[in-house]
Amino acid sequence: MTADLAPVPPGVLSIALVSEHASPLAALGGVDSGGQNVHVAALATALAGRGHRVTVHTRRDAPDLPDRVRIGERVEVHHVTAGPPEPVPKDRLLPYMDAFARVLVREWRARTPDVVHSHYWMSGLASLGAAREVGLPLLHTYHALGTVKRRHQGAADTSPPERIGCEIEVGLGCDRVVATCRDEVAELVRMGVPADRIGVVPCGVDTARFTPAGPRWARGPYRHRLVQLGRLVPRKGAAVSVAALALLPGTELLVAGGPPAERLDDDPEVRRLRAVARDAGVVDRVRFLGGVDAERVPALLRSADVVLCPADYEPFGIVPLEAMACGRPVVASAVGGQLDTVADPATGRLVPPGDPEALAAAVASLLADPAGREACGTAGRRRVLARYGWPRIAAATEAAYCEVLDSEPAVTRTG
Repeated sequence: MTADLAPVPPGVLSIALVSEHASPLAALGGVDSGGQNVHVAALATALAGRGHRVTVHTRRDAPDLPDRVRIGERVEVHHVTAGPPEPVPKDRLLPYMDAFARVLVREWRARTPDVVHSHYWMSGLASLGAAREVGLPLLHTYHALGTVKRRHQGAADTSPPERIGCEIEVGLGCDRVVATCRDEVAELVRMGVPADRIGVVPCGVDTARFTPAGPRWARGPYRHRLVQLGRLVPRKGAAVSVAALALLPGTELLVAGGPPAERLDDDPEVRRLRAVARDAGVVDRVRFLGGVDAERVPALLRSADVVLCPADYEPFGIVPLEAMACGRPVVASAVGGQLDTVADPATGRLVPPGDPEALAAAVASLLADPAGREACGTAGRRRVLARYGWPRIAAATEAAYCEVLDSEPAVTRTG
């Protein structure tokens, strides 16, 4: 029930974040749980820290979930019943978006937010219809684009065939697109979204949790350690890291992500990567950790000499920011948001995607230069503090909301 909620004070926004598959409460590391979950949770918390009230609308994926969960004094997660109350791969969620939108309409008529900010294309589709019906301003963040995914994955792309058309519809229908990097802006303009309707607000990182100082995972018998962290899917490029390891003697590679460690043997991507490691002759120097609890991630990153981010494509990529915040140099593929976040050579190196030799050469140059690694780490921390802390990201997002609200007619609250 929402009738007992106190009125929102003047100057405080009531914000609806819509994230249909990426709940801020989800465990990370699964196929459909990653950077978007982190982004939505951190953005909600940071906006609440600026005094606003935030509701995150996400799909119910278990029957026993409560309708609403508080995750802070001014942040609430609303579980929307749309489709079966069980996990459904995100590429199969489109048929349930009409039901999702109907719930949003009822919710927003009962308790009208000032502004809606949808995340990912299906959330955008559901929010576009609901916001129009209730008369609300809508901003949208894609987090990934179907045109890019299709370009890189081709026939392996499991997205619904309607995806790109729906993305264009959302881009043309919303009041403002909040892109996360310059590469995304260029792609959206090629799709026909007017450039003057797009602004850039990057993702952020918790600079109080990801720090150079703090505990580190114990080191093994090898002279150097490389760490790769993220969802365990082929496009993240772990196979490139494993192949590169063959050219880096005396070095171990820790791959974090995927199912819990006790279920790794059943994971097809782990089996594939282990075969790559056997063929490369490095099976004894690669450790698959499975999903790592969020609380343990900073210590893992601090234990690395170099953090690898070799994705085939990367809409933004939060791991480089987390590594840089921990004072670790990054070697990343020169794609997507990593072109913005990783400053080559100041904070690390950018290499062509899918090129183990280039990755190994960049890593080797850093491993051979301890002072250079230290300088990269220091510069990376400084860059994150200057550009990517969540208070700064929340302020920029709030400014985008206010810009849209200033151009909208006043909305009369009904709740």
